[in-house]
Amino acid sequence: MRLTVIGASKGIGLETVKYGVERGHVIRAVARSADKIALDAPNLEKMVGDATDPQDLQKAIDGAEAVILTLGVPRDIRVLKFTTLFSAATQALIPAMEAAGIRRLIAVTGFGAGESYDWLSSVEKLGRNVFLGRAYADKAIQEDLIKGSSLDWTIARPGILTNTARTGKYQVLVEPDTWRQGLISRADVGHYLITAAETGSHIHKTPAIQR
Repeated sequence: MRLTVIGASKGIGLETVKYGVERGHVIRAVARSADKIALDAPNLEKMVGDATDPQDLQKAIDGAEAVILTLGVPRDIRVLKFTTLFSAATQALIPAMEAAGIRRLIAVTGFGAGESYDWLSSVEKLGRNVFLGRAYADKAIQEDLIKGSSLDWTIARPGILTNTARTGKYQVLVEPDTWRQGLISRADVGHYLITAAETGSHIHKTPAIQR
């Protein structure tokens, strides 16, 4: 497949790129620092671009069969700092995909975004609100934008992220009554995202991804 990964230079995005390349897909890795990705392969294209810039996005998705959106919380986000990164990027990406006729979007938010917030414990809610509340407020807007689009979308909500090795063994919890907070490696989230692109699974679903 020809896949565009946005937010590809670190974290989940980088792990998604690595696994996609291993699987033999043609990967276009898009990020402001894409040129610094320490991976080279004949089926990998590194594209420096801004995820919120419509012109950059138009180039980024050109020829893609699916788009994987893996933006993370910027390191400069602190307790009281507001961000619109997630909603701004999504607001630019959706019309670009619709205009290009690309229907498949797989986006990463996080467990505790949207209606999954109700499945957090009181302690988990407190921690999320204190440290990531502003970012998750924007993720909620992002999710609403995606759900309101005409795309074949999947919103993946991983739990607490770790840097452990990829196992390919994790739970994909689709039904709300099964949702819970849990650990998941960034590498396994990348595995899920590529697998979802390959199989077309969980369209119009918001699975929680846990070990």
